[in-house]
Amino acid sequence: MDVALGRLIAGTRAVDDHAHPVLPQQHGPADRDFDALPVDDMAPETAPVAWRDDNPQLPEAWAALWGFKGTVPLDAEGMKRLQSARDVVKAREGKRYAEWVLDQAGIGVMLGNRVAMGPGVEPPRFQWVPYADALVFPLDNSGLAAATPDKAQFFALENRLRARYLRAVGMQRIPGTLEEYLSEVVRPTLEQQKAGGAVAEKFEIAYLRGFDFGDPTETEAAGVYAKWVGKGQPDAAEYKVLQDYLFRTIAAECGRLGMAVHLHTMAGGGGYFGIAGGNPLLLEPVFNDPKLRGTKFVMLHGGWPFVREAGALLQKPNVYLDLSQETFTFPPHTLAGWLREWLETYPDKVMFGTDGYPMSEAMGWEETTWIASRNGREALGLALSVMLRDGEITRPRADAIAEEVMRKTAISLYGMQP
Repeated sequence: MDVALGRLIAGTRAVDDHAHPVLPQQHGPADRDFDALPVDDMAPETAPVAWRDDNPQLPEAWAALWGFKGTVPLDAEGMKRLQSARDVVKAREGKRYAEWVLDQAGIGVMLGNRVAMGPGVEPPRFQWVPYADALVFPLDNSGLAAATPDKAQFFALENRLRARYLRAVGMQRIPGTLEEYLSEVVRPTLEQQKAGGAVAEKFEIAYLRGFDFGDPTETEAAGVYAKWVGKGQPDAAEYKVLQDYLFRTIAAECGRLGMAVHLHTMAGGGGYFGIAGGNPLLLEPVFNDPKLRGTKFVMLHGGWPFVREAGALLQKPNVYLDLSQETFTFPPHTLAGWLREWLETYPDKVMFGTDGYPMSEAMGWEETTWIASRNGREALGLALSVMLRDGEITRPRADAIAEEVMRKTAISLYGMQP
């Protein structure tokens, strides 16, 4: 890697486009608002190497964060010693603990993808990205939940979150017409979240269904809603019509309110995730919809395994992608190859991210954030160094692209203060 370029990237206070910070509380119930669909307690799957408790990068993260020395995987006694080392730092930092974690990873601002923010995870260091999926599935979801064990868990969580949203707008049950649902639930919920500081809305919808969104009319969607609301399990094909309409309507509302739309576009957690249905190319009709050109879309996690497909979609004027989760899941040399192709074509559409997440007892959001930040910086430096060596870019341009990826594109996209 070019030494000067590596030094610049390492010293940049990043904007982390996507992560799941956990509240720095010492006592009380465990914080579960770090994700609408937590994947840390699902049925076993074949986890990528980086997600496992024997991830060879973990000892470096433990040493850097806690001054803890240990080898992977830790035994029960090792876990006790690790937790003790963490507790010392948590007690020392108090409410500022989550900001301290950002400091260790070189992150200035983190977009916190959470159901709700809370003490210690607040602006200006943390910006809010809540969830919109629960609003897309307002009918009886028991038929969808029966499809796989993962969906049984996920739709129960979405039903609970939708009930929480209803209470927040002063309602106890779903209204009887689509017009009322939009005017009394959907729009007020989005407006409340915007007023609460939300800079974007997150869709984890790839965990629930594919990206094959049609473009039904309001009349078609209203007919499905009226036929099935409060009347049992809807027909799957008819329910899809309503979901498609609600997704597009919510995306349009986000554009009106000045919020971006974040989309999970990567093979996800769980042994039943629909990888083919998460191909970003399925989103092209949405990105091409003239009614949605006022909405900015961000493909989170770079679309893996569809990295080239995701990169090609950056030609759409309102579409971006970030590196989150890829920076944790893949080694820097692997990520650098994909990153170089994106930067050779659409360098102003790519953003840094970690997807810091509490994966396990041995690997909390702190460790994943630290590892992903280091990997992402190294991958960016490698990609730009090769481009510089091959004469594709000048030194000033390499420096400028590094600044764009690490912070400037996100600052512009979300209207942040630099």
